[in-house]
Amino acid sequence: MSFMELTWNIIPKLLEGTAVTIELTVIAIAMGVLMGIPVALGRVYGNKAIYAFCTFFVEIIRGTPLLTQLFILYFGLPSIGIMLSPFLAALIGMGINSAAYQAEYFRGAIQSVKKEQLIAAYSLGMKQNQAIRYIVLPQMFRLVIPSWSNELIYLLKYSSMAYMIQAPEIMSQGRLIASRNFRTFEVFIVVALIYLILVLVLSKILDIMERRLSIPGL
Repeated sequence: MSFMELTWNIIPKLLEGTAVTIELTVIAIAMGVLMGIPVALGRVYGNKAIYAFCTFFVEIIRGTPLLTQLFILYFGLPSIGIMLSPFLAALIGMGINSAAYQAEYFRGAIQSVKKEQLIAAYSLGMKQNQAIRYIVLPQMFRLVIPSWSNELIYLLKYSSMAYMIQAPEIMSQGRLIASRNFRTFEVFIVVALIYLILVLVLSKILDIMERRLSIPGL
């Protein structure tokens, strides 16, 4: 069987895995945003207790490998009676991991907003939460796009680790196919090409978004 014939035969199964990979990435990055923003705000504006908790979360998650976190969720939690499916364990692990990194990206963007703007907001009678909502956060979302874009691309590629806990993403499908036809080299060439296409398309979309949402003068 030629390489093209092999590709034609295996592509439907690999596309099933690709759909799972995309689903994992999209939901995990959304989880990361929802958790990362409060953590970033806690590190910038929180009191000592909140700052300590948020810092502890970020350091623990960033200081341990994603694969270890996945193993704890999938293989470790059953020992205390918590059973997670491979997909759910991968989703939670990737979401929490992304939240810690995104929190740092958001924190950097928040701190890049000039303090004079907040002083002006307070002088107009705004409270801190209003100033954050209407002045800091809108600028943060635009300033963070370049670093956030990298996180999204990294997360797409890091989703390949989910095969270690049997999540049915593209790497798992590739290993399953390779174990049946013993064409490991060719199978994973196709897998690599699919990842490359996904990254190139995603990078193009993010570049367009970055240009359109960039802050004039910066």
